Order: sequence, then structure tokens, then C-alpha cells
Amino acid sequence: MKPGVFKQLYIHLIFAVKYRDRLLKEEFRKEIFSYMSGIVTNMKHKSIIINGVADYVHIFLGLNPAKSISDTVWEIKRSSSIFINEKKWFRKKFNCQEGYGGFSYGKSQIDNVYKYIQNQEQHHRKQTFRNEYIRFLKKFEIEYDKQFLFEFFD
Repeated sequence: MKPGVFKQLYIHLIFAVKYRDRLLKEEFRKEIFSYMSGIVTNMKHKSIIINGVADYVHIFLGLNPAKSISDTVWEIKRSSSIFINEKKWFRKKFNCQEGYGGFSYGKSQIDNVYKYIQNQEQHHRKQTFRNEYIRFLKKFEIEYDKQFLFEFFD
């Protein structure tokens, strides 16, 4: 850390499996999310929680400001796709969809975001990924064009 440099940056990332294929099977998720956490840590971010369901991922991290969010997402997607494909868990090649959502939070919100991400399975019994993602965009007042959103198949 450099003298006079202080930071506290918490980022919630969301991205989907290509074609929203439901490839992140429950029996593989713990290992996949643990691997993703290692990528985050190796990039000198603080991995807070990683969770998701079969077709998309939520990552909550303390951001290392020396690394851009887009480079971070790119590296997580690239490295985890290589890891998953080397495991040969699936007949077809695993990839992530292009794009991602990135949302910032303050320290006082960490517990709520953590619990939200922790309870993804229960949460998505009540709400679709499309509705959840659009709700995030609206909550954070992010302008968007529907043609550039993830491919939603629900």
C-alpha cells in the first residue's frame, strides 16, 4: 500500500453461462466457485462470497483498485472456463456469455449483499434471472437497451 492511499471498494458482479445452459450443476458448483475465489484472490482482490445457480454466477469482492473491473471479469471467465473444460464435466465446451453486471456497495451493505448471494437457490424459486437483473439495473439507475442484455431464455 502506498502512503496516503486509502480504499474501500465493494463490487457485486453478475454474469451468465453462454446460452444460459444450465451447466453449473450442483455437484460441481462448490469446486467451481472455490476456483473462482482463487482467481479473485490471485488478482489481489478480497473474495467475499461467490454463489449462483445452474446458469449464472454472483461474485462479491473487495476490489483491488490496481485492477479494472472489466479485466477482473475477463480473467474470472477465461480462467474458470479453462478449468471447467479441463475437468471434462460436460460433453460440450463451457463458456460464459459476453457481458456482465457490476454494482458497487458500501461497507454497511456487506452483510445484506452477502446474505442475498448466499441464498440464491431459494431466491430464484420466486424470481427469474431476467427480473432480478433488470431490477438491479433499475435500482442502480443504469440505462440499458434490451438488445444488449444477456440472452434470457425464461
